[in-house]
This record gives sequence, C-alpha cells and structure tokens, in this order.
Amino acid sequence: MIRKGAGAMADGATAARRSPLEGVLPWTVDSGSVTLAELAFTRQLELRRRARGAAYLANVPLPLEPNRVSAMREVRTLWLGPGEWLITVPDGAVPELPARLARALEGGRLVLTDQSSSRAVITIAGVSARALLEKGCGLDLHPRSFAPGHCAQTLFAGLPVILDQTGAAAYRLFVSRSTARWLAEWLIDAAQEFRAP
Repeated sequence: MIRKGAGAMADGATAARRSPLEGVLPWTVDSGSVTLAELAFTRQLELRRRARGAAYLANVPLPLEPNRVSAMREVRTLWLGPGEWLITVPDGAVPELPARLARALEGGRLVLTDQSSSRAVITIAGVSARALLEKGCGLDLHPRSFAPGHCAQTLFAGLPVILDQTGAAAYRLFVSRSTARWLAEWLIDAAQEFRAP
C-alpha cells in the first residue's frame, strides 16, 4: 500500500493539476550560461526500510552509500538517510512503478509514501549553474566533492531542499511547493550577473 503524503492528490484529481511555477519558468540568461526549468509533476515516492536489505527493490536501484544516486532508465533514486530513499520518475513515465513497488512491500518492513504533490522540482543547467547554486548553498559543489551521481539534503537560500546533480553542469532542486515560486524568483534574480555584457 502506498501512503499519500502531505499535499498528495487523489488519482482522479490529475486533470486539475497546476504547476506552482507556471508563468515563472522556463527562464534562460540571454548568454545561455544558465537555464532554469521545472520538471512538472515528477513522481516522487519516499521509501523507508527499517533493516538493511538488497540494493534493489522491484528492479529499482537503491543506493547504499550516503548522498549518492542510482539510476535505471527514467527512474532515479536518491539516498536521503539510512534506510530512506526518494524514488523519482518523470511525469507519465513508468506508470506501473507505484503498483510494482507496492507489491514488493507486502509483508515487509517497508513504507512507501507518495510525495509527488508536496515538492516542485527545478532544474538548473548551463556553464554557470554551479556558480549560481554556490550563491545560495553552503555545500562544497566543486567536482572533487560533489559530482554527477551525488545528492544532498541541505538549506538553499534558507529553504530546506534536496539537491541532485544529474550531469556535469546540470542539477535538480526539490523544494516545497509552497515556497517554489519564491525560490524560482530568487534564482532568476541571482542569475542576473551571468547576463552577457
């Protein structure tokens, strides 16, 4: 059974879904050095497991090393803490995933919570993406410390976020829907310095 997280919508409500960032993103610095976009309606399933177990659940990879990400096709799993992961998949991809995971939970010491409607996902890409993120984040984002396949729960511009590096100059920020618009506007304002002279 999949529990509905805070703000999760019933299945029948999908037609009325609205993105919290409509009219704000996408946005690009005129030089092209930073691009901001929203991954609207990303499926986000939070998995908790009490005891150590395998690195896969229903063919979904579960990273066992702290602050790492495992990926298989469209499915991307972020390590959030000991025995806790965030399984993400783009809207409309792998529609059978929640049911497949729910079947794997039967009789186990596992809890799966649908957090899809509680967070927005902002992508930040471009040659100045890291410099932009460093303005709001205290983490060391240099490639020797934080590289593709790394993730972290941290504060960004004073807000709790999950940061996921998806490529050499590409990141995802998971943020509460209620503060997503404010954060997107903060990013746009902070990126102004990267405009072409």
